[in-house]
Amino acid sequence: MAKLVYALNQSLDGYVDHDKFAPDPVLFRHFIDDIGSVSGAVYGRRMYEIMRYWDEDQSEWDAPEREYAQAWGGQHKWVASRTLTSVGPNATLVTDDVEAVVRRLKAELDGCIEVAGTQLAASLADLIDEYRIYLHPVVLGSGKPYFAAPRPPLRLQAADRIGDEVIRLTYVPA
Repeated sequence: MAKLVYALNQSLDGYVDHDKFAPDPVLFRHFIDDIGSVSGAVYGRRMYEIMRYWDEDQSEWDAPEREYAQAWGGQHKWVASRTLTSVGPNATLVTDDVEAVVRRLKAELDGCIEVAGTQLAASLADLIDEYRIYLHPVVLGSGKPYFAAPRPPLRLQAADRIGDEVIRLTYVPA
């Protein structure tokens, strides 16, 4: 049985915004290794549209970016959306009953399935087995919160420093 993991970068004041801060080389290497190790990922529409960047080869990419794109492209993705009519390579569109699909994936797959997107994670909170907050020393003041809905109590499982500035906090439902 697979474990459902919600993992995103977060500011000190609790917001996620891919345009406001980026991983340093050490954290980026961590993400390359992570994306290559998961059994798949479930994306909300907005997050999937952001990540589609990695589907198109960019001439300015360096070797780590190319490695990440290859790992991301090889990972199977399930995209929860009521508005999209198609998705890119190695992806499956899920238009309704996302919870049932995720329950089935957890039962059929082994390892980790990552969920990406704050609204999607909020809708799947009862199925999430682990939260990974990659805490960056940035204060945004506003934006989309990591937790888009109230969450039952969590228990800290681990705190790991990754690179010079980021701490990964791993929580499980209490």
